[in-house]
Amino acid sequence: MHVKIILRKNMETLGKMGEIKRVKMGYARNYLLPRGVAFLATPANLAWWKAVEQTHKKAQEKEEQKAHETVEKLKDVALSFTRPVSPEGQLFGSVGKADIAKSLKASGFSIDRGQIMLETPLKQVGDFEVELRLGPAIRTKIKVSVLARR
Repeated sequence: MHVKIILRKNMETLGKMGEIKRVKMGYARNYLLPRGVAFLATPANLAWWKAVEQTHKKAQEKEEQKAHETVEKLKDVALSFTRPVSPEGQLFGSVGKADIAKSLKASGFSIDRGQIMLETPLKQVGDFEVELRLGPAIRTKIKVSVLARR
């Protein structure tokens, strides 16, 4: 059984804010509605959404503009991490999303861990490119260097 919902937030797997989608009832009831990601597309909710849609569009445009400005600032950012290594060159520890987010925050950027697209932590010495997803279609890459400390 399916139900119609209105998305309150952008979801990469489902759609953009304000779109009306048809999803399975269990997905809506157990995930989307409790987390505030969507609400049911009842006639009253549809009428309310139409009334405030312009306000939401302006807020979304402002958010996208801010994301584009952040992309421009991030073009010159290069992060460097030093980790201990064994005599054989084996890295002790790794560099993960939390490390990158913390370093970006120290540099003045408010990037959430969920926006860092790193499948597995960096466990080798070297230079890497890490993708950041700042919006539904706004992506950029930063340089991350992992250096050896003996």
